[in-house]
Amino acid sequence: MNSPEGSRGMRAVVLRGHGGIDQLEYVTDAPIPIPGHDEILVRVGACGMNNTDVNTRTGWYSQSVTTATGEQTAASDADGSWTGAVSFPRIQGADPVGRIVEVGPSVDPDRLGERVMIDAWLRDPQGDLAAAGYLGSERDGGYAEYVSVPAANAHPIHTNLTDVELAGFPCSYSTAEHMLERAGAGEGDCVLVTGASGGVGSALIQLAGRRGAVTLGISTRAKAAVVGELTGADHILDRDSPSLSSEILDLSGGGVDVLADVVGGPLFPKLFDTIRRGGHYAVAGAIGGPTVDLDLRTLYLRDITMHGCTVLPPRVFANLVRYIENGEIRPLVARSYPLHRLRSAQEAFLRKEHVGAIVIDLRAPSQPGDSEHEARTET
Repeated sequence: MNSPEGSRGMRAVVLRGHGGIDQLEYVTDAPIPIPGHDEILVRVGACGMNNTDVNTRTGWYSQSVTTATGEQTAASDADGSWTGAVSFPRIQGADPVGRIVEVGPSVDPDRLGERVMIDAWLRDPQGDLAAAGYLGSERDGGYAEYVSVPAANAHPIHTNLTDVELAGFPCSYSTAEHMLERAGAGEGDCVLVTGASGGVGSALIQLAGRRGAVTLGISTRAKAAVVGELTGADHILDRDSPSLSSEILDLSGGGVDVLADVVGGPLFPKLFDTIRRGGHYAVAGAIGGPTVDLDLRTLYLRDITMHGCTVLPPRVFANLVRYIENGEIRPLVARSYPLHRLRSAQEAFLRKEHVGAIVIDLRAPSQPGDSEHEARTET
């Protein structure tokens, strides 16, 4: 293995603070992290892009922001991250895939050379959810040549899939699996999926299908054909259809068992009303807007259970690795970008014209003169 020991530094994209895309800066001499007790150092091959990257940069998690995700900025830096304040500068990137090149004290040296997927959740040893952190938010992440993480978060993976393909899995698919587990989705259930063309939505389609559920995916008409080709996709509905509610009720036989939502926004009341008595609502995002209208009578008169899904149990990620190794789910990567073009990647991500994941390929070479913003050397 190529050890980083003695190297001057590494390439990375650094987030300087909340704000516009200009806050993302490509550098060529960021400090290489040193793995501490029970930690390992991974040379990153690829890292997936997620809504958390954008939301943290813009400060969307602030309670002062009530609009859909995008380029708005928080009124205060005090609550710009999902846990509160972010410490800048920060290297984002929650979905790194690569190989272990160095181990810290107490870590088995036999782990050197392992190919790993990284579970981004930095869990409290005592199980306190309030003390949990997230890679790329509370700790530097994978938009860099190297990343250090707790050894327990690095899961060995044995597959012929490329690093770029694997990097489309971690956050989106583990989030989706967590939502389905919390809602108890199983054989014969009808699962309604919002944002079916996105990373989490397309993962929900596959993973719900894997569980034997009937899936109803909501998408734009332009993306419906591609989403409909996903394994597990039974029915893809046009989100702009004036008869959307009746279509859902007809296809589900009177009401869905699970509404798996990552969108929220204006459609929420209409979709929530399609949940059957005793059904479940699971939410892990609000890209269409976080403030919604909820008729509490619908909630309690139908005995609906609501699940907020954020910090997932370790077993969820371990199960995901097993599904990948068994070939039970497949990657869906829309496009990959080299590290120095991360700004362009995030702009494409925000346009939402893609289906599946956008991934940063750390092995893709930077060509002289083609950087979209000048590289800076850390001091």
